[in-house]
Amino acid sequence: MEIIADLHIHSKHSQATGKDLNLENLEKWARVKGVNLLGTGDFTHPVWIEEIKSNLTDNGSGILYSKSGFPFMLQTEISLIYTDKGKGRKVHHLVYAPDLDAVSKITEWLKTRGRVDYDGRPIFGILSTEFVEKLKSIDERIEIIPAHIWTPWFSVFGANSGYDSLKDCFEDTLKHIFALETGLSSDPPMNRRVSELDRFTLVSNSDLHSFWPWRMGREANVFELKELSYANIIKAMKTREGFTETIEVDPAFGKYHWTGHRNCKVNLSPTEALKVNNICPVCKKPLTVGVEQRVEALADRSVEKAKENEVPFRSLIPLSDILSVVLQKAVATKTVWNEYYKLVSSGRSEYDILRKTSFDELKSLTNERIADIILKNREGKINVVPGYDGEYGVPQIVDHVETNKQPLQVAQRGLGDFM
Repeated sequence: MEIIADLHIHSKHSQATGKDLNLENLEKWARVKGVNLLGTGDFTHPVWIEEIKSNLTDNGSGILYSKSGFPFMLQTEISLIYTDKGKGRKVHHLVYAPDLDAVSKITEWLKTRGRVDYDGRPIFGILSTEFVEKLKSIDERIEIIPAHIWTPWFSVFGANSGYDSLKDCFEDTLKHIFALETGLSSDPPMNRRVSELDRFTLVSNSDLHSFWPWRMGREANVFELKELSYANIIKAMKTREGFTETIEVDPAFGKYHWTGHRNCKVNLSPTEALKVNNICPVCKKPLTVGVEQRVEALADRSVEKAKENEVPFRSLIPLSDILSVVLQKAVATKTVWNEYYKLVSSGRSEYDILRKTSFDELKSLTNERIADIILKNREGKINVVPGYDGEYGVPQIVDHVETNKQPLQVAQRGLGDFM
């Protein structure tokens, strides 16, 4: 069976989320998107875990099922903020648990070090080394995956708060780490330029941290398994057997791909940013160093010599964002979603539309212009103005059917505007 899994989400109990991120809506939107396995998110939060226990049932496989049979895997994200090796660190980790008993033990330990009731993604002053060692001692089946490893503010390689190597972060506990989450602003080829990462499986998830549940599934992992279980998902990630591909967005679409300053609309490539010493040419304050620049700083080999990723991947811009640019309307507008539901209907999911539906069938569902652009997205032929400093990248739609249409122009400034 094909399993499309988004294993990093959040509930309505995390900051910067909305009340619609409940179990019912998570399942509803997973089905719309074509995701058929979700992380639960936030399992240390006392209210959320009670909702999980009341609405989901574990059949002994380590996968919890809703009353309608939709599967969830126990997952949370923990923020660790501490001082190590003379520097402040802010590192986020994904945690996966094999059953509710393990969740209870994790939560009880964390409560000895702080609170878990104020946020679905709580913060603790625990070193990553201690965190990994303790969780593995609670239950060897618990797994820890460093989250969105390149984002500037809260990640293992973050330019502002991370480390320059995994060994520095995890020391002897690195033996327990087998996978890394790429995050929206990087993709496998970027990560494979760093030889230290060669042995680690690269995984992709949405990090659904939004008021809108339809943000789930922007990135996902695709497995082909005979039987769905916690052990089989973990084994596939560790061995890469049955791990058929990851679904990525173009890394330029991510909010931190290039270096920049949102308030001044300054968006710079790594080369341009280095020319100004990462100082904003408008306000003279430090720029937020983007993921591409950070990868360049740590890479020890060129793109041409980068290790080939053993798990294939494909890049797809979410359908709602494509339609937003084509229709020149905000994503959360009736115009965009009316068009979306013309395509995603009659049992077709968004991933069906993005990955499989033929051009002729697409034309029967929408106009030829949109059908053509969906195919260009599938073929990786849509350029993206890079995201920066918390701003998403913007797809540049050049019509191949209506050739008089022009790409959307994005208000931003590169270094050339100040020379």
